[in-house]
Amino acid sequence: MFSMKKLLILLLAGMFAMPALARPLLVAAASDLGYCIDELVSAYRKTAPEAEPTVSLGASGNFFAQIRNGAPFEVFLSADMDYPRQLAKLGAADGNTLVPYAIGRIALWSLDPQLDPNRGLAALVGDERVKRFAIANPVTAPYGRAAKAALVRDGLWDKVQNKLVIGENIAQTAQFVQTGNAQAGIISFATLHSTKLKGVGRYALVPTKDLAPIEQGAIVTKAGAANPHAVGFIRFLGSPEARAILSRNGFSLPAGAAE
Repeated sequence: MFSMKKLLILLLAGMFAMPALARPLLVAAASDLGYCIDELVSAYRKTAPEAEPTVSLGASGNFFAQIRNGAPFEVFLSADMDYPRQLAKLGAADGNTLVPYAIGRIALWSLDPQLDPNRGLAALVGDERVKRFAIANPVTAPYGRAAKAALVRDGLWDKVQNKLVIGENIAQTAQFVQTGNAQAGIISFATLHSTKLKGVGRYALVPTKDLAPIEQGAIVTKAGAANPHAVGFIRFLGSPEARAILSRNGFSLPAGAAE
């Protein structure tokens, strides 16, 4: 029979042999990251096996409102720098952790073989065959804001109003074009690098002249202050491996990111 002492020794040995419990990490990520976020998370977990990131995808503006109102997201990967900065000013995030992790581009895209995006925004918007033209919501989606800015710059914003269909985020905007609910649209260049869409249809990058760069920022929220993996994940985004993943998926890289 086991003595109480031996039983206690066995129980203690079993406890020390157990793996450390996984630490959840709640991440809110802009929709343009949808096609590479799983790869980023998998790469991060190799460096921090005890971490267990759970990612929600959506419009940056919607996440901003949710985090401001107390949503428990611990890391916010925005499609711009402004939303994270506002959260920091409101005390809902730690401004010291804010870093740019990627720079996005917008592209004019169509699946209609008779429509050539290389003709440019003016030609496509004015084409009678384009009955519906898709962009993301300029109020909540930074890529929608950039699309509107490009149309305003080219004097097309008023002309396109009767054709516009608005996606909640960049993923839904791409779906409008995919499903034929829009004959063309402005989406993120990164979306066109996804396995699902690479080589599908035709696209042309929208010229960046007079447009603000789409600099994307990551920040640790107030809810993530006590979770070491929140800062760890943001630091990882500046690593060579993470930067290679982002570059491979159509993003440009900020020069100031950590190597």
